[in-house]
Amino acid sequence: MTPGRITLVVADDQELVRAGLVSLLHGTEGLEVVGEARDGRAALEAVRAHRPDVALLDVRMPVLDGIEVIRQVRSEAGLSGVRTVVLTTFGLDEYVYDALRAGADGFLVKDIEPDELVRALQRVVSGDAVIAPEVTRLLVEDFLRRQPGTRRTAPELTAREGSILDGVCRGLSNREIARALVIGEATVKSYVSRLLEKFGVTSRVGLVIAAYEAGLVSPG
Repeated sequence: MTPGRITLVVADDQELVRAGLVSLLHGTEGLEVVGEARDGRAALEAVRAHRPDVALLDVRMPVLDGIEVIRQVRSEAGLSGVRTVVLTTFGLDEYVYDALRAGADGFLVKDIEPDELVRALQRVVSGDAVIAPEVTRLLVEDFLRRQPGTRRTAPELTAREGSILDGVCRGLSNREIARALVIGEATVKSYVSRLLEKFGVTSRVGLVIAAYEAGLVSPG
């Protein structure tokens, strides 16, 4: 591994897709592919061996699917620094929702432009979500309509925490929230960490879903 680079494990059971991703990412300045896999078990082993910054996972793979890989990564303390991103062709389906609830840091579709993919990976390493705000909203609203009984109790929030949560739910980055509230970016990051703990989730996307489920944001 080269210091200062974003390290990646890429997992996809389609060899051409995987090879294309590896070629693109490994050839991009600032990125380094340290492992690749064609099934979920091999992906998990690669993540354990290399502890990359990001695991880029196909949602549907043999042996273990991407969702189960995410669950296992999230359950191992030694892998707490690994960000997980789902790569899918399937858009808004239950697999993506389950992946986010399992603790994924976001999802991308396979027809994403190469430069957008690189920017998304950079964002997720910095702690931001990698789902466009409108996609996040559509995803959450769609599944809450299908599962109207899915609700959770909202934790008690301070006014400042509420403002930070509102920014996260609108898809703003830490820098954008800091600018809007006239506070430091490090302060926003601290508040986001506190909100993740209060809601019992592991990612900004999970935080948005939790806010919907707690009734703090309304579909539509």
